[in-house]
Amino acid sequence: MSKRIYVGGLPFNTTEEEMKTLFATYGEVSSAKLITDRESGQSRGFGFIEMPNDAEAATAMEKLNGTDFGGRKLTINEARPMEPRTGGGDRGGRGGDRGGRGGYGGGNKW
Repeated sequence: MSKRIYVGGLPFNTTEEEMKTLFATYGEVSSAKLITDRESGQSRGFGFIEMPNDAEAATAMEKLNGTDFGGRKLTINEARPMEPRTGGGDRGGRGGDRGGRGGYGGGNKW
């Protein structure tokens, strides 16, 4: 079974190819995904690696966690499944809809 690994603390100029090369030292890497800002395209400083061999993935996580990469300290651990977004205000449903009457209340004509 493939293991998905969270990689945090990446320099903002890191490429997916550099991530792949870093982890390939410890075994086969099936994919590398750098997370970027939706609007600017700028790296957010973290990403994910997938390694098909669990033992190789465990070794990579152990050896690379806390190491310096491009002047930043890496945080590496097994990725957790993404949780649904909740809290922090009303993000779903009708958004900013005020109810359909335009905000001036009923039958007054100006």
